[in-house]
Amino acid sequence: MKQYIEFKKQREMGQILSDTFAFLRNDFKSFFTTFFKLVGPYLVAMIVCYGFYMYQTGDFVQRNDALSSSMGLPLLFFIVTLAFLITTITSYIMAQATTLFYIKSYIKNEGNIDFDEIKQNVYESFWKFIGLGFLVAICAGCGFLFCLIPGIYLYVPLSLSFCLLAFESKTVSDAFSDSFKLVKDYWWITFASLFVVGIIVMVTGYAFALPATIYNYAKMGILSGEIDMENFGTADSISIVLGSMGTLAQFLLNIISVVAGVLIYFDLNEKKNFTGTYERIKNLGRTFEE
Repeated sequence: MKQYIEFKKQREMGQILSDTFAFLRNDFKSFFTTFFKLVGPYLVAMIVCYGFYMYQTGDFVQRNDALSSSMGLPLLFFIVTLAFLITTITSYIMAQATTLFYIKSYIKNEGNIDFDEIKQNVYESFWKFIGLGFLVAICAGCGFLFCLIPGIYLYVPLSLSFCLLAFESKTVSDAFSDSFKLVKDYWWITFASLFVVGIIVMVTGYAFALPATIYNYAKMGILSGEIDMENFGTADSISIVLGSMGTLAQFLLNIISVVAGVLIYFDLNEKKNFTGTYERIKNLGRTFEE
C-alpha cells in the first residue's frame, strides 16, 4: 500500500521539501504514466525542435555570410526558432496543468486518480493556463526588467496563481489578483520556500547539463587552452544528443517545483481559510453518525 500524502494541512519548510519528494516517490509509476500519456507527444515535439534549433543555430553562425546573398537561411532559422518556442511553451503548460490536475484528482479520490477526469480538465483549461502564463510572464518580466526587487516581489505570489486556477476553478483575472491576497502576511516564508526549492532544482539541472557543456568546451579547445574558432557555435550529433538529454532532465525537474508550489499553496490556504481542517471535522462528524 502506498502512503497517502495529505496536501490540505500546514507545513514547515522542511516538511514541504520532504513531502514533495515523498509524493513523487510514492506515486512515481501512476504519476509518470499519466504525465507521459498527456505530455509525452508535446515533449517529443519540443526535443525534436530543440535538435533542429541547435543545428540551425550552429549553421547560422558559421554561414552568416549568406545573409548578404540569400534570405533562405535567416527565414529557416526564424521558423525553427518559432517552432521551438511554441513547442516549449506548450510542453511546459501541459506539464504544469497535468501535474496540478493529477494532484487535484489525487486529493478528491483520496490517493487514487481518474485519468479521464485529469485529461478533460487539462484540455479544458489549456487556454486559461496560456493566458495566465503570458500575464504572469509580462508582469514578472517587467518587474525584473526595471529592477530586480519588484520582479522577485511579483514572482512569489504569481507563481502560486496557477494553483488557484486549478484547485479553486478561478478565472484568469481572479487567480491573478487572489494570489496576492493568498501570500499577504506570508511573503517572506513563501519566498524562502520557493528559493530553496529553486536552488535544488537549478543545481540538479546544472549537473545534468554539465556533460554537454564539457563536451562543447573540449570540442572548441577551451579545456586544452587552444581555442578552435572553426568549431565555435557548431552543433554535431553528440552535442545535440547531450543537449537534448540535459533539456529533458531540466524539463522533468520542473515537476519538483510545481509539486512544492502546490504544498506551499495548501499551507497558505490552511493558515488563512482552514479548509482542510473544516473538511476533516466534517468527515469526522459523518464517521460518528455512521
